Parts: sequence; C-alpha cells; structure tokens
Amino acid sequence: MEGIAIMTSGGDAAGMNPAVKCAVEYALSQGYQPYLVYNGLRGLIEDHIEKATSNAVSSIVNRGGTVLRSTRSKRFFEYEHRQKAYENLEKHGIKKLVVIGGDGSFRALNQFYTDFKVPFAGIPATIDNDIPGTDYCLGVDTALNMIRQSVDSIRDTANSFNRAFVVETMGRDCGYLAMASAVTSGAEICMVPELEYNLDSIGERLRLQIKEGRNFLIGIVAEGTGMSDYLTRWIGDNLKMDARLTILGHIQRGGSPTVRDRLMAFKFATAAVDSLQRGETCNIMVYRSGSFGTLPIQKVADTRCVVDPALIDMCRPLCK
Repeated sequence: MEGIAIMTSGGDAAGMNPAVKCAVEYALSQGYQPYLVYNGLRGLIEDHIEKATSNAVSSIVNRGGTVLRSTRSKRFFEYEHRQKAYENLEKHGIKKLVVIGGDGSFRALNQFYTDFKVPFAGIPATIDNDIPGTDYCLGVDTALNMIRQSVDSIRDTANSFNRAFVVETMGRDCGYLAMASAVTSGAEICMVPELEYNLDSIGERLRLQIKEGRNFLIGIVAEGTGMSDYLTRWIGDNLKMDARLTILGHIQRGGSPTVRDRLMAFKFATAAVDSLQRGETCNIMVYRSGSFGTLPIQKVADTRCVVDPALIDMCRPLCK
C-alpha cells in the first residue's frame, strides 16, 4: 500500500482534528496506508511518524486544537534537514503528504517538493482567514463563535455598569475576525487595517447617542492596528465613560469545532486525497463562491489576501 502522511503545521485551529480524522479514514478507503506526523515540520525531521488506523482517530472529531501538535521549525528551511525529512518518509514508504495549516506551511512543503518531488495537498486552516484564493479557512467559524460568546458576556457587564469595553481580536494584518465580530455583535466602533477611521466623527456620533440615552459602548479592534490601548484611553478622555480593554488572545483558537468547521474539514480532507490521487502535486484546497476547488501553490503564495468587499462596506459606518 502506498503511504500518505497527514500533518498539521503553523498555528492551531479548530477543525484540524476533524480534517485529520477524515483524511485518515478516506485515505484507507482509497487503498492508501495513512501515516500521522506529530509535531509539524519538526516531526518530519525527527521521524515522529506513526502508522494511522481508524481507531487512532475515532475520538478526536470534537476536540479543538490539533492532537498531532504543531511546531514552527526554522531547521526545515535548511536543505540538510529537509533531506533528513525526505529520508524518513522514504523509510516509511510515504509518497504523498496532506498538510493542514497556513500559507507558511504550504511554502515550506512547496520547497520540499522542489527538492525531492514529494507531492502535497494543502488544507487551509487559520483563524485569521487570510489565505489568498479561498473564502474560508478551517477554524474561522469556531473562533468567531468564541468571540461572539465573549462579546455577548462583556455587553452584559458593560450595560450593568455604564461602561465602554474595547475588545481586541486576533488577525495579524487581516481584520476579518474583527469585522465579522463587530457586525454580528452590534459593536459601535470597529478598527481594522483595511479601513481608515476618523475619531473626530466617531466621537460626534457617539456623543449624540449618549445624549439620547446610550449607556454603554462596545469597540472591536484588530490586533494588527495597534490601537486597542489608545482607543480605550480615548473613550475615557473624550466621551467621559469608564472604559476597559479586553484582549481575547489565544482563547479564540480553542473550543470544540462548530458544525460548520467539522463539515468543511471533511470536505477539504476528501478533496485533498482526491487531488493527490489525480496526480496533482502542489495544490491548495479552496472554497470560493460556494464551491470547492483547488489552486496551485504559486497562485496562493503570490496573491494578496483581500477581505470580502461587502463585509468591509458593512463595517464602514463603525469607523466614522
């Protein structure tokens, strides 16, 4: 039986475990011998590779994070260590790879293919939702629900004490989480890298609302703006409202995968194995405009991620 290895790499995201489970079970059904690579790229180098069975993944579908664990390995970017990883795969009879992760992981495996011609299929998994070419990445829906639950709880205490709360979300240079959360949680302010903001006009708008009886405020800020602390102080100084900052941090990464993340994981994993069966070498699974497909790694790596313009338009009133 030809070996196919499944691994997770980069930041963890809910949905990785369901994808691992489906990839193993579907690979078995297609006549492959699946293997599990533990500890990401480091696991390839250090031979943390084990044969997989259906029983080995039978109880992971509801678990957040990744049971395979993940590391970011600088060593993998040195040829001698990639060669060691290749020798480990050869030893196990592994001829194909499924990697569940972000664009950095895909680039690493693309270099690996250039060196040793081991084809891979990539499954997009990052809560930032910032992989070009796909509208959706595993972990996004679970992260949004974690944020929604947190903001709903914060609103309760904000209303009780006549306070303003600024909530910082993850997202690096992508404001998707902040924008989607601001719109769906009814926030009064949203600050993201994709949109310019005007604190003078925001102040005028909110002072009028306070005069009309508003007694609390919610602001959602993407970490990439670096504005969380400043906005919190600005609200206190200019709106004369007690303001507190809540940084959600890594709580956004955790939690049992939502139904959507589980379904998307299964569909991505099936598509990844099918892609390798068709003889495709370095393709990324994508979901665009309601349909699943694939894109070559070059089109993903050389393209800038753009947030849905409709979502950006919905957030504009919260920035001015």
